[in-house]
Amino acid sequence: MSYILASDATLDLPLDLVEKYHIAVVPMAFNLDGQEILHYPDERNMSIESFYEALKQGKTASTSQINPATYVEFFTPVLEKGEDILYVCFTSGLSGTYQSALIAKDMLSEDFPERTIYVIDSLCASAGLGYFMNLVGQKKDAGFTLEELKDWVVENRTRLAHWFTVDDLFHLQKGGRLSLAEAMLGSALKIKPIISVDGEGKLYVENKVRGNKKSVEYMIAKINDTMDENERTVFIGHGDAEERALELKEKLLERTKAENIRITKIGPIIGTHTGPGMLAVLFMEKPE
Repeated sequence: MSYILASDATLDLPLDLVEKYHIAVVPMAFNLDGQEILHYPDERNMSIESFYEALKQGKTASTSQINPATYVEFFTPVLEKGEDILYVCFTSGLSGTYQSALIAKDMLSEDFPERTIYVIDSLCASAGLGYFMNLVGQKKDAGFTLEELKDWVVENRTRLAHWFTVDDLFHLQKGGRLSLAEAMLGSALKIKPIISVDGEGKLYVENKVRGNKKSVEYMIAKINDTMDENERTVFIGHGDAEERALELKEKLLERTKAENIRITKIGPIIGTHTGPGMLAVLFMEKPE
């Protein structure tokens, strides 16, 4: 049976790859100084560059989860065309969006009992979700059935390594990831937290280093120590830090076994909470 791939606008996957794998992307809203804006991969309502410029100018941003009605509206035309859906969702460890999707699935299953809808918690976020959907798209193109691909997603989602750091600790503080005292002290000492995503899809700080150079060295070491040598694609995600991302790409090509390196922008849904200057590496870890 025919099926589509779907995800949501936290995935931060370059538009050419979204289009290549025909990924249906549910838009997500962010609020910028009282104005609600829907974010799509093509940045039709506000460019990512304009978003970060607004943050630099002191504008306040916030986000909200997708509600069940949005999912029903988005997926109904797909089901009416006789297609099934594999929806890989933003991690439940950071949002209630996954629960909204499950509610919508139950509603849609009553109206379309002959169709199959899989809603899978990716346990991933941002460029990590984008990286994972890139692999999912490859598997679909390789001929995986809906059932086979659903099983592959569940079996492999925790192998996705997320390593990132931020420039502005006060964005993490606003999101409740750091206390105000920690943010103030860390900024004064140029502390860079090394942040990852655990097996439940939640953020945690693994280490703290001083300065951008040491944070980059930490991420390079993680790639060298844990990357699956059978999957050498690495994504570099950045929040309005393209020059640093390009420099990191050159270092990875010189000092790691990474072969296919893509640079992708961190959009406003995640950028609201991480701010300008975020830098991330995403890759698959060795199987246990």
